[in-house]
Amino acid sequence: FYNLSYYLDNPIEIILPIRITDYVLRFAGFYGMSYFGAVLGIFFVAWIFSKKRRVDIFNISDFVLPAVPLGYFFGRIGNFLNGELYGRATEGRWGMYFSDGQLRHPSQFYEAFFEGIVLFFILWSLRNKLSDKKGALTGIYLAGYGLFRFFIEFFREPDKQLGFILGFLTLGQIFAIFLFFIGAFIVRK
Repeated sequence: FYNLSYYLDNPIEIILPIRITDYVLRFAGFYGMSYFGAVLGIFFVAWIFSKKRRVDIFNISDFVLPAVPLGYFFGRIGNFLNGELYGRATEGRWGMYFSDGQLRHPSQFYEAFFEGIVLFFILWSLRNKLSDKKGALTGIYLAGYGLFRFFIEFFREPDKQLGFILGFLTLGQIFAIFLFFIGAFIVRK
């Protein structure tokens, strides 16, 4: 989603952690994986699995999703340690210096806290209370992640290749809005 034209021109780099430059192989890591692309991929695989096994997809997602935000917590701490996905420039005392030498919001910590810890506790505390309402935890997860991500994106540096859309929103915020409404729809269902 975030650099589609590059990956359409270099599709092997989606799954191959090396780059070939001047006929030399160099380890580059796995890039181009966004949260929103992963959600679509996981949904597609879960849907196929649920059809093949004749299990309701919400039975699977409601069982698995309460624990998923803990993975975000550790992933965002990893982003911080790697000095990636940092925040916008700030004058605040809580700012940190990253590779560009500019004082920035440590948005990885904001995401680790809200998308990881807070969302985990919300879902974990509701898992038994909503066990009879199929899809409720899935909807709360999607709406909660969308809500937190939308607001935290105001502190996160937009991707260089995309910048702002409509002058003030990031692509992540646009996807987060859709995720929020999909989750709200599922909860109301």
